[in-house]
Formats: sequence, structure tokens, C-alpha cells
Amino acid sequence: MLPVIESEFPVSGDRSSLPLYERVKEQIKEKIASGEWLTNHRIPSENEMVDMLGVSRMTANRALRELATEGVIVRVQGRGSFVAPKKRSAGMMGVRNIADEIKERGSAHRPSLILAQTEVCGPDLATALEIAVGAKVFHSIIVHHEDDVPIQLEDRFVNAEIAPDYLLQDFTTLTPNAYLTAAAPISRAEQFIEAASPQPWECKLMAISRNEPCLLVRRRTWSSSRAVTSVRLLYPGSRYRLESQE
Repeated sequence: MLPVIESEFPVSGDRSSLPLYERVKEQIKEKIASGEWLTNHRIPSENEMVDMLGVSRMTANRALRELATEGVIVRVQGRGSFVAPKKRSAGMMGVRNIADEIKERGSAHRPSLILAQTEVCGPDLATALEIAVGAKVFHSIIVHHEDDVPIQLEDRFVNAEIAPDYLLQDFTTLTPNAYLTAAAPISRAEQFIEAASPQPWECKLMAISRNEPCLLVRRRTWSSSRAVTSVRLLYPGSRYRLESQE
């Protein structure tokens, strides 16, 4: 028995036979289930658990790591661990505005513009956008936050001929989706969804670890038979889910 743990996290039942990290996990879950720790409540850090509970840092680390994998908490690099909200979800089909999705859930949307520039189109992108190699394209990278938690990394290329004013937009107040839908109404869309491992630069922007499983959506859209955009949408698996209903 660990009296310090029991006094800090009183729980019902006899858990003395459970491994210590499992006891820590169960007691944290009870704090959450009881409503004492609400969504976005900061979880004690590993060092704080060592001091509060009298456990080793290895035990605290394993408990927090497994809770994050289970989706019970969210670990944000440089900020700490927090009680996870119910997983955000979005329909698998259709092309929706991420800002609208977030607002419909009663949350606050905040975009961070990372990159917005003109580039020269290479062979692969030329094929995707159905334009000539060397043609001008616009490239933007935006991180979309829900209640200050990064949930989507948008890496987008745009056909400059179709949307020549793309880079003139203020993407801190208007999403690329909203602008392009108005400027070049979608006549056709295709998308592919796959599991992906985040790249180092993506981990840094999304405040996730290298072993965070992610969902990757690759999408292309057309307007009046001309390709408008090719975009990669990366979602941390512990913070988001895609769903479909028939």
C-alpha cells in the first residue's frame, strides 16, 4: 500500500494488487469521472507526482504516457498534461470549414499562420494540380487550434491562376477553405485518409511527440473542371477523429 497515494487520490476498492502505475492511472481517472477534474484541467507533472505521491518518475511517466495513449489526457509539449475533452470529430465526406466545425462544438478557433508564399511547381505537384512544371503556385501552412489545443495542420498548395488573390487574404481571420469556396466554388473533390507518423517539423508545430499516431487527409478540389488546390491535413490521433454516417 502507498498511504501517500491513497490520501492524495482516495479511491474505492482494493487495488493493492495492481501495478503502481495502474493505481496512479485509475486514481486519476476517478478524479476525472467524478467531475473534480474537468476538461482542460492541468494534471500534476511527473515531478509533482513524485513529490505528492511518493512514486518514482518512471512510474509517473508511464501512467501519464498510457493515459495519453488512451485519450484520457492530452500532453502538450512545453505546457504539460491536461484532461482531454471528448474527441473532436468531423465527417469523412464533404469539404467543411474547420472554423465552422470548431464553433459548432462551442469552442474557440484560433489559426496560426506559419507560411504564405509563392513557389515554383515541381513535377509531383504539377501532376496533382494539373498544371505545367515550373508554373506559379501559392503555398500556405496553418495550424488550427481548438481552445488553444492544436488539432489540425493544414499544408496547402493553390493554383495561382485560379485564385490569384490567395496570398492577399488575412488567414488569421479567414480560413483558406472559406476563401477558396467563395472564389472558386467546388465542383468536385477527392480525398484519401491514412495513418501517418508526423515529421519532426510537424511535431514541433503541433506540440506532439514523434510517436504520436496521426490521421492524414490528402485532398484535391476542382472548380469548373480545373484543379484548384492540393492539401495535406494532419490530425493528432489523440485529439481528433473522423466519422461517417449513412
